[in-house]
Amino acid sequence: MNVNTIGIDLAKEVFQVHGIDEHGKRLFNKQLKRAQMLSFFANISGLPPQP
Repeated sequence: MNVNTIGIDLAKEVFQVHGIDEHGKRLFNKQLKRAQMLSFFANISGLPPQP
């Protein structure tokens, strides 16, 4: 999965996250709780490494 763009609908407890590739194809559309956000983004390939 090579994610090009990520969109996040922010809320207090539950977030809607979607990702698309360079061709505009939807790769995922997930509902995540606040506690799941860090581990979800840590496991997405194609994102630039963080310092």
